[in-house]
Amino acid sequence: MNDLTISPFLLAIIFGLISFLYSSVGLGGGSSYSALMAIIGVNYLVLPSISLTLNLIVTFIGSINYVRSGHAKLKILFPFLITSIPMSYIGGLITLPKNVFYFMLMITLIFVALRIYLFDSPSIQLNLGDKSRIRLSLVIGAFLGFIAGTVGIGGGIYLVPLIIVFGLGTEKQAAATGALFIWLNSLAGVAARVNSFPDVNTILPLCSAVLIGGLGGSFLGSNKFKPKTMQKLLGILIIIAILFLFK
Repeated sequence: MNDLTISPFLLAIIFGLISFLYSSVGLGGGSSYSALMAIIGVNYLVLPSISLTLNLIVTFIGSINYVRSGHAKLKILFPFLITSIPMSYIGGLITLPKNVFYFMLMITLIFVALRIYLFDSPSIQLNLGDKSRIRLSLVIGAFLGFIAGTVGIGGGIYLVPLIIVFGLGTEKQAAATGALFIWLNSLAGVAARVNSFPDVNTILPLCSAVLIGGLGGSFLGSNKFKPKTMQKLLGILIIIAILFLFK
């Protein structure tokens, strides 16, 4: 991380804010961690490892808070994990060319912004049979798992509205599922990238910052905050990141 153009202290504060916002809706923040590090010039080869590690910290805390609040439903989560975990590991083994990596990151951020502002309130629910739900869950899990492993983005921000569309659970249950999904897939992605892990002294301040932010955000998100309000704030953050990446 020798190319940093801002102080490590300021970077840690920003990461803490990101984790606070994301954890309030059951997410890890991987999309914004990756975008911010790309903007300030972090080597793209270690970028996914850092994002996935920070995802692990934030969503672990979020998972505990959502489980304690009674929102976690393993029967919702399990079908997605069957394919997502192995695909996240496979994705972590792949080293993409720099241009392809940044293209995937940009496209992912754009879709996240579209999801927040155009599809923030799923107005339909599919009347699917059990077999159809399982098939779709397997396909979606594989796709999101691969994205998690290659780019360092957990995929929970896409999974949460799909759970609602499938009629699998409430908003709080969807957020809880998203947190658990991101944590397990981030773990698989980190395991595949253990050889490209950055120096511990470099990443430790960021880990501490997202730990503090995740504690506050996940607690308030599981008990106080309205998910839609927090997602709008996330959208602003992501749009700013997109604009910087386009420069």
